[in-house]
Amino acid sequence: MCLGIPGKVTDSYERDGVRMGTVDFGGVRKEVCLAYVPEVTTGDYVIVTYLTKFEKTPLVEETLAVAKDAIGQWHVAGYDIALSSVKAP
Repeated sequence: MCLGIPGKVTDSYERDGVRMGTVDFGGVRKEVCLAYVPEVTTGDYVIVTYLTKFEKTPLVEETLAVAKDAIGQWHVAGYDIALSSVKAP
């Protein structure tokens, strides 16, 4: 099952050589990996997908970054999928 939640990037930083960031989901802030969305900056919005489970594969988290271009159109700016640290139910 996928649950995509839009949020605003409030900061970005490097941790252990990996680009990370804090995303605000309506007042709830979470740390997310931004390694595969290098163009995302503070103030941009991303969609984070949590607890995706595929058959015969481990639990993963997906991050989808969207950006508005110069004429106001939204498009996918980046995508990341990584193993989750959350235990499967």
